[in-house]
Amino acid sequence: QVQLVESGGGLVQAGGSLRLSCAASGGISSWFGMAWFRQAPGKEREFVAAVRWGGGGTNYADSVKGRFTISRDNAKSTVYLQMNSLKVEDTAVYYCAADRTYSSSYYRAESYNYWGQGTQVTVSS
Repeated sequence: QVQLVESGGGLVQAGGSLRLSCAASGGISSWFGMAWFRQAPGKEREFVAAVRWGGGGTNYADSVKGRFTISRDNAKSTVYLQMNSLKVEDTAVYYCAADRTYSSSYYRAESYNYWGQGTQVTVSS
């Protein structure tokens, strides 16, 4: 059974940086798609970034492009989300997600069967 555990959330001032980590276990293979989503209070869960576990291109939401970077460390079975130039509107619970394939619908939450518990990111003005 695939398990995902996020860490690294916290409180940061606008303009600051945070790095989120997602430790994966339970048989992750190179075909897996990995992603970060976020959900702010009263809003739907939205796509942030995605990458194939075995490498290849990355994909980002327009709202974070140029500020956030998704990466992976296969040796540590960990996916990261480096968040720079944070804005108040980035405040949300951030979730790590995974699925056995990296589909063309990587930006849809329905494309992922495995989810972490979430980590809170709060950006103050």
